[in-house]
Amino acid sequence: MKIRILGAHSSETEGQRMASLLVDGILALDAGGLTSSLSLLEQQKVRAILLTHHHFDHTRDLVTLGANGAVFPNPVDVYAFSHTLDIVNSCLLDGKMYADFSKWPSEEKPFLRLNAIEPFQRQNIQGYDVYPVPLQHAVPCLGFQVTSKDGKSLFYTGDTGPGLKECWQQVSPQLLMIEVSGINRSQDFLRSVGHLSAGLLKEELMQFRQIKGYLPRIIVIHIPPPFQKDVEQEVKEISRELGIDIDIGYEDMEITL
Repeated sequence: MKIRILGAHSSETEGQRMASLLVDGILALDAGGLTSSLSLLEQQKVRAILLTHHHFDHTRDLVTLGANGAVFPNPVDVYAFSHTLDIVNSCLLDGKMYADFSKWPSEEKPFLRLNAIEPFQRQNIQGYDVYPVPLQHAVPCLGFQVTSKDGKSLFYTGDTGPGLKECWQQVSPQLLMIEVSGINRSQDFLRSVGHLSAGLLKEELMQFRQIKGYLPRIIVIHIPPPFQKDVEQEVKEISRELGIDIDIGYEDMEITL
């Protein structure tokens, strides 16, 4: 399994893109920085997209992928909570600012095929075992454990706040890709809106290790660009305190499991 980080941030600046991962060139997790990272040929290879939730920094490039899809030979399947799909349909693919690519070129054969999924219901998507698990966020949000045919697995949280005990009981990944969306001095605010600081992440990782008896490889993403250096330093501190390596994700970083 080869994972490429397309977007490792919560907003966009030069060289920093919004949340999106790509597994083996065909399965995308979130679409914040999907088309802004890929050539047309690479975009044509994407067969499915898993959306954690409806926020703009995780869904934006559905529109630009759809616009490019006029020259693509095959449709793309999009999987998410029905709540997520309802909002994406009404606010992003509403046909007002651009075409509704969930109904284009026709309602019978759209380019973006929207598929509702439910928590804890495993699905085979493009040959991967996909296991959706609900997370703690300001809106309904799913994390995804994705397992390849040879047993390699990652768990991607998208956005999440503290309170992941039940989630940790459900998953056993080799790679955990998890957010840190702010700095420790904003911890109370982050908790209130369903995000993690480095300090809150430390608590969740300690609980993971207590429940599972190990910690997987950990990569931190969804970093706000204005606080990049602060987050890096605070993650380095918790890495030292936990006695483990925690990597900071970055655009076009590639990981092989």
